[in-house]
Amino acid sequence: MGRFASFREFYPFYLSEHSNRTSRRLHFVGSCGVLLLVAWAFASGNLWWLLAVLFCGYGFAWVGHFFFEKNRPATFRHPFYSFAGDWVMFKDILTGRIRF
Repeated sequence: MGRFASFREFYPFYLSEHSNRTSRRLHFVGSCGVLLLVAWAFASGNLWWLLAVLFCGYGFAWVGHFFFEKNRPATFRHPFYSFAGDWVMFKDILTGRIRF
């Protein structure tokens, strides 16, 4: 995992890469879209919708990084920790720990 020995060490770095409020909002919207698309794929029985999950999740996040954060997504260097970070940040936004 590179320079991080645990997710606990990684998460503060992850948050620092998401300091722009618009970028965090885009991540949140993308995550909501992912949840809706997964639910729709299973409810409709058409699992092809799961392909849209990738475009929705990464599309919103990468727009946030490239246009608002002006940085490279952590996904490229730390894919597993970054995936976990997306969902922990999503939860932290839902619970009010991180400002939306």
